[in-house]
Amino acid sequence: MNVALPSIMVDLKITESTAQWITTGFMLVNGVLIPVTAFLMERFSTRQLFITAISLFALGTLICGISPDFSTLMAGRVIQAIGAGIIMPLLTTVILAIFPVEKRGGAMGLIGIAMIFAPAVGPTLSGFVVQNYSWRVLFYIILPIALIDIIIAPFFLKKCYQTNIS
Repeated sequence: MNVALPSIMVDLKITESTAQWITTGFMLVNGVLIPVTAFLMERFSTRQLFITAISLFALGTLICGISPDFSTLMAGRVIQAIGAGIIMPLLTTVILAIFPVEKRGGAMGLIGIAMIFAPAVGPTLSGFVVQNYSWRVLFYIILPIALIDIIIAPFFLKKCYQTNIS
């Protein structure tokens, strides 16, 4: 998002300090939700929690993409952060549950590559998108992926349910 902040500032007519809340607010909410996820995982199934989290992430992404003003954009980012804050620890728990001990290192390594790759490549891709299109396209690119996750998750998580993971 940092790459898109100048465009957002011009488009929404906000100051730099106000625009910074778009990323800061996301990180704050995300940081609060990560430890809360342990409590949520005790109360809800993995399936329920994942579908809810990815749905919240998709909803937040849609709100951000269509936001006419800063307040709406900020609300969308908060909703996105709630979903992302639940998904990250849930991912680790599911990987540790479904992979046998001898394959966990490889699985966690693969996830690590994805987690390192995204922040390394993200700003470059975001810069290209913002330079050639609207900053809103950053959200429109992510939205179909989240919607596909919502559609296919019940089928894949059903398998997990049968193996006592959800």
